[in-house]
Amino acid sequence: MKRLLVAVSAVAIFAAGPVFAQEVDRVAINGIIDQGLNHSELMQTAAHLTDRIGGRLTNSPQMRETERWTQQRFRDWGLSNVRAEGFEFGRGWSIVRSSARMTAPRPIDLRAIPIAWTPSTDGVISAGVVVAPMTSAADFARWRGKLSGKIVMVTRPDTGSEPTEAAFRRWTDAELASRNVYVQPAHSEPSLDRLRETDFALRLDAFLAEEGALAWVKMSQRDAGLLHGTGYTFRVGATPRIPGMELAAEDYRRLARLARTDAPPTLELMSEVRFHDEDVNAYNVLADIPGTSRSGEYVMAGAHFDSWVASDGAVDNAAGTAVVMEAARILKALGVRPKRTIRFALWNGEEQGLLGSLAYVDKHLATRAPLGDPELDALPANRTWRSRWPIQPRPGYGSLVAYFNLDNGSGRIRGINAEGNVAAAPIFEAWLAPFASMGASTVSLRPAGGTDHVYMQTVGVPGYQFIQDPLDYGSRLHHTSIDSYDHLKPEDLRQAAVILASFLLHAANSDEPLPRMPMPTRPTPSDPFALPGQ
Repeated sequence: MKRLLVAVSAVAIFAAGPVFAQEVDRVAINGIIDQGLNHSELMQTAAHLTDRIGGRLTNSPQMRETERWTQQRFRDWGLSNVRAEGFEFGRGWSIVRSSARMTAPRPIDLRAIPIAWTPSTDGVISAGVVVAPMTSAADFARWRGKLSGKIVMVTRPDTGSEPTEAAFRRWTDAELASRNVYVQPAHSEPSLDRLRETDFALRLDAFLAEEGALAWVKMSQRDAGLLHGTGYTFRVGATPRIPGMELAAEDYRRLARLARTDAPPTLELMSEVRFHDEDVNAYNVLADIPGTSRSGEYVMAGAHFDSWVASDGAVDNAAGTAVVMEAARILKALGVRPKRTIRFALWNGEEQGLLGSLAYVDKHLATRAPLGDPELDALPANRTWRSRWPIQPRPGYGSLVAYFNLDNGSGRIRGINAEGNVAAAPIFEAWLAPFASMGASTVSLRPAGGTDHVYMQTVGVPGYQFIQDPLDYGSRLHHTSIDSYDHLKPEDLRQAAVILASFLLHAANSDEPLPRMPMPTRPTPSDPFALPGQ
C-alpha cells in the first residue's frame, strides 16, 4: 500500500526533542471513507438508542436494556472480548407517569417532570404554594413554620431572557483559529472543609419533611417551555422523603406572580415513579479489536451512553455513542489487523459526575492516595479525586497509549483539543490533513473539560476530546425535553465516525505511541500569595 510519510517535530516550537515520523495511510482512509459514508449504519444505531429505548438514566430499566443491546451489537459486528464492567453506583429510578395542573385561579395544564430519584406523590396532591427560595441551610430560618401543607417553590424566579444570538451555528474559520491559544492552568484544589458539608439537597429534603411540606418544585433553567429532568441523590440509604418536580420556567414564573396577588394559586401534582434496587452496580460496556504485535498496548475511543430523562438523550449523548459504535463497525468491516488493540468504551454514570470513566481509571490505570480522613475518604471518589496525592499507577498504566472522546452533540468534527500537549499537536495535524476538505483541520492546545477524558488527563494518560460544531447543542438541546432524534445531523455524524476510525487506526499502528505529558505531581498554587478565598 502507498503511504504518505509526514515527518513532524514533536516539540518543534522548543527546537529540541525527538522527531516522530508519522505515517498517514491514505489507502486505509479510502476504505474507511467508503465504509463510513456509503454503507453506514450509524443512524440506525442512533434511532434504536433514542426512539426505541429512550432516555437512559443510569441504572434505570432503559439503561439496563441499553447495556444489553450495545453488547449484542458489538458481538454482531464481530468484536472480541465484549463485556460489561461494573462499578458501584446506587439506586435505579424511572417515571411511570406524572402531571401538573394549576386549578385556581383558573385551570391550566403545566409542563413538568419529576426530579430524578425523588419519591412519588402517592396519588394526586392539591395545595397552595409558597415561594420560598432556598440555596443554603442559612435560608431555612426564614421559612420555618410557614411551609406545612404547602407545595414549596424553591427557586427564586427571574424575569426571563430572550436570545441575542442565533441558536444554531457552526464554527467559523476565525473562531477555530482563535482556539489555538495555550491556556495556562490555574492550580487549585477543592476546599476540604467544603467537602465535609452535607449535600444541600439532602438537608433541604430533611427541612421540608420536618416542616410538613407536601412537595417542592423548582424552575427549569431554560425558557421556551424546556425541561431538564435532572436529578437528586441516588445513593442507597440517602433517598429523599419529599416529592420534587421541575416546572417549565414560564409556568413557574406565572405561579410566582400569582402567589403575590389576592388570588394565590392552587397547584395539583401527580408523580408516579419507581425505584430499582435489583443491582446497585452500573456497567460500562467495552469491546475490542485485538492487536497483533504490540502486546498489551491499546488505544481507545469512548462516549457516555447514559442520559437524563426529559427526552431521549439524542445529542447528549446517543450521538457520541453511535459514532463510537460506528467506528467499531467500520474498522471491523474492513478487517483491520492493528498492531495495538483498539478498545471501544461506552461509559455509564457520566451525568452524575463522570463516574464510569473514573471507575475505569481507578481500576485499570491509576489511583490516588486516600486523604487519611475517614469522613472524606468515605465520599464518592469524584468529589475528592483532585485533592488526593500522590498518583499511584496501576500495572496497566502504560498500556493505554491514547484515548479519544466524543461528547459535544451532533456537530461534525472540526479538529481536536491537544490538552496542552505540544508534542502530540503536530501528529494530530498530520492525521487530520486528509480530512481538511471535510472541514476538520484545527488542532487546539486548549484543554477541554466536563466529560470522560478528564480523569485520564488528571493521571497523565493521553485523553483527548474532539472539537465539534456547536449547532444548537448548548443553546437549546443539552439536557432538555427536546433532545430527540429529530435534532441529529446524519452527514455530520458520519463524518465524525470516519475521522474517529482513522484516528484509532493510526494511533494503533504508529511505530511510537503518542507522546505523554509528565506524570502529574502536586502543583504549586498559581498565586502562592493569594489570600484564602481569592
